[in-house]
Amino acid sequence: MRRKQVGFVAALFAVGVVALTACGQGAAQSGSPAPSQEQAQEQNAPDASAETDPQSGVDLVRGSANSNKADQNTGDRAPATASPEVKQKWVELRVANAGGLEPAVVNGKGLSVYWFSDDPVNGGVSNCNGDCAKTWPPVTVAKGTKLFFPGIKRENIGFVKRQDGATQVTIGGRPIYLFSKDEKAGDIKGQNVGNKWFVINPEGKRAVAPAEAPVAQPAPPAPGAKPANAVTFFSGKNFDDFNGDNFSTRVKVEAKCADFRSGFKSLSPDGAVKIWSEPGCKGKSAVVSEDVVDTAAVGIPDGVKSYIRP
Repeated sequence: MRRKQVGFVAALFAVGVVALTACGQGAAQSGSPAPSQEQAQEQNAPDASAETDPQSGVDLVRGSANSNKADQNTGDRAPATASPEVKQKWVELRVANAGGLEPAVVNGKGLSVYWFSDDPVNGGVSNCNGDCAKTWPPVTVAKGTKLFFPGIKRENIGFVKRQDGATQVTIGGRPIYLFSKDEKAGDIKGQNVGNKWFVINPEGKRAVAPAEAPVAQPAPPAPGAKPANAVTFFSGKNFDDFNGDNFSTRVKVEAKCADFRSGFKSLSPDGAVKIWSEPGCKGKSAVVSEDVVDTAAVGIPDGVKSYIRP
């Protein structure tokens, strides 16, 4: 008799697990605790928005390296002694605060990204080669490299061929570089060197202090903008999921309200999504179809707590 009871209870438990999984919707539901980093990674929606650039063969992928579970021992976070092939597994270019300059572009280790005034805009050439490239390593990619770009518009990303045949990334038509003397996230030791090197912003211009460049209001969705299939939400503004306790989660968007307990302060959608300041799709709301670096810019300063497919 006891065995029958145990079997019956086990069966009920299994049914309950299936029911909970079916209702998960890829996000924490109302009344549930805020997702941990591990939970958020498990909830990631599959990425259907990757685009292969026909010129370079690079795969441009929405979201961040973390939200796409990039190998932490390769790409931008590979050891300095790693081969070029390992280092070019993935590259991340994201909007951030770089040494007080914001918005600025940094790589997957948080190192500041620069442009060189001797390079012609949209000129299709880099004028930093040889010893120059040792001091200012170009950001290069190869066929099959995954390029993550939260906060940068796709149309602002391009590629040029270098003298050595390598493919270098451009932002706003400017070839981009790192600085060999920058050691950690936030360093901007290359800023204004020789009055020719400058930290770059997401549009390919000179990054400046926030007081000089207020947070831009995201553009409203164009009429007929396609609804989002998936969105990457970041717990920190500026798509930050690698500092402190910050994390990200990529979720499916459906025609049913889905909740978070804690607020997510930046997001990268692949189409139009409606976001809300409170669980249950209540409170202040906004419809966005482009990356949002700080939800305060759309009237949601404490972060997104629910979302729905518009």
